[in-house]
Amino acid sequence: MTDLYFRPMGEVDVETVLEIECSAFSHPWTRGIFLDCIRSGYECWVFFEGDKQIGHGVLSAAAQESHLLNLTVRPDRQGRGYGLQMLEHLMESAKLRDAEVTFLEVRESNLSAIRLYERSGFNEIGRRRGYYPAAQGREDALVMAFSLLD
Repeated sequence: MTDLYFRPMGEVDVETVLEIECSAFSHPWTRGIFLDCIRSGYECWVFFEGDKQIGHGVLSAAAQESHLLNLTVRPDRQGRGYGLQMLEHLMESAKLRDAEVTFLEVRESNLSAIRLYERSGFNEIGRRRGYYPAAQGREDALVMAFSLLD
């Protein structure tokens, strides 16, 4: 597996971020959401395989908590362990921001993401009914948490 190169996301990256986001999700984030996250000082990262941008992640951290808001891998690069590398990078960023726990929501139908999070030590702690828009109405989100304390 090729090593990933990580760098902070800037406004100049948003076009490619949106291309990847729209290719990976039926209900992608918007340009405005990404710009708000960048401007708010969230941990916003882009990930490269060589010179090809293959994914991105967004994490907020405050008051010893962090929230993994977005983790996206280009569909043609999924299943190669890149999601795990990205997740580990984001968890290190959370630790550097003095977070003690990371929370996330994931669509109950996103089984590959759920497996990634469970293998990485996240535990389901709740469910948000009808949290996500879906083709046939709404879909539940699993709420998961991971302790960053050693």
